[in-house]
Amino acid sequence: MPTRRHLLRLAPALPALALARPALAAFPDRPIRIIVPFAAGGNGDLMARLAGPRMSERLGQPVVVENRAGAGGSAGAEVVARSRPDGYNLLWGAGGPMVNSPLLMLNPRYDPLRDFASIGLMSLMPMVLVVRANLPVRNLAELVELSKKGPGITVGTSGVGGANHVPLELFKAATGANLVHVPYRGGGAAAPDLVAGNVDGLLTEFSTVLDLHRDGQARILAITSAHRAPLVPEAQTFVEFGLPDFVFYTFSGLWAPAGTPEEVVGRLQAALAAATNDPAVTERLAALGAEAASPQQQTPAGTTEFLRNEITRSRRAIELAGIKPE
Repeated sequence: MPTRRHLLRLAPALPALALARPALAAFPDRPIRIIVPFAAGGNGDLMARLAGPRMSERLGQPVVVENRAGAGGSAGAEVVARSRPDGYNLLWGAGGPMVNSPLLMLNPRYDPLRDFASIGLMSLMPMVLVVRANLPVRNLAELVELSKKGPGITVGTSGVGGANHVPLELFKAATGANLVHVPYRGGGAAAPDLVAGNVDGLLTEFSTVLDLHRDGQARILAITSAHRAPLVPEAQTFVEFGLPDFVFYTFSGLWAPAGTPEEVVGRLQAALAAATNDPAVTERLAALGAEAASPQQQTPAGTTEFLRNEITRSRRAIELAGIKPE
């Protein structure tokens, strides 16, 4: 065993020995996990799986997408917020877990701005109000009228505090429609119930139900974009219906735990931006009714600014809709 004298003799050489050691492996040196805080099949899941393989090509490591649904997306978000800030556990964020859920909780388990490091946005997607094919309504006015004649019309969303929940409550408050909220664990989980007739309608992301509309299994009544969508020109906007400020988009992007090193965030941002701007991805986004995030929104600073504005806007909408945190 070395004596104290031997250790003291080695002390002057320790700096040189440290310099002689191999440098730490560059990030990433193992697989990266992206948590999608919703059930498989919804918009967030679709976008993450569109980005993942292309990010993997850029980073040289597997990018694994894992679904962790629950509590409007906040369950999965909390897992990432509490993860080691080393870039290997990321959140595929959206309006539910990053905006609405924390605002609708009396005791939120995380703060979207304080507990996460922004990486970048990938896409913006409008929402639609879609009904089962045999519901006898063709537009929003008929939906509101029918809802007031009976026990109510059931409308599903991605969950309490999800990105779709606040717009639904805002629509109810503005029109007096008798719509009964049915929360799910993501838009993908709700779509089969719509086709089966277990729920009358959904307020969900455009991409989630576009094929159902095209196949005649459901009917899109209205879209939350500012103008009619070329993919479904027959569907009116909420603005046309008479709600001038009813323009909502759900967003998709990446966040890491707060404290993640800037150089790691930079590598992840570059990989996500490369995936977003891949011509095949841009074409796919357009086919789904989405649009790619702007160059500024693809940066960490731009994403943080976007998120801060969304939180402010949603807080006002929650107050207007009269929703109380629980």
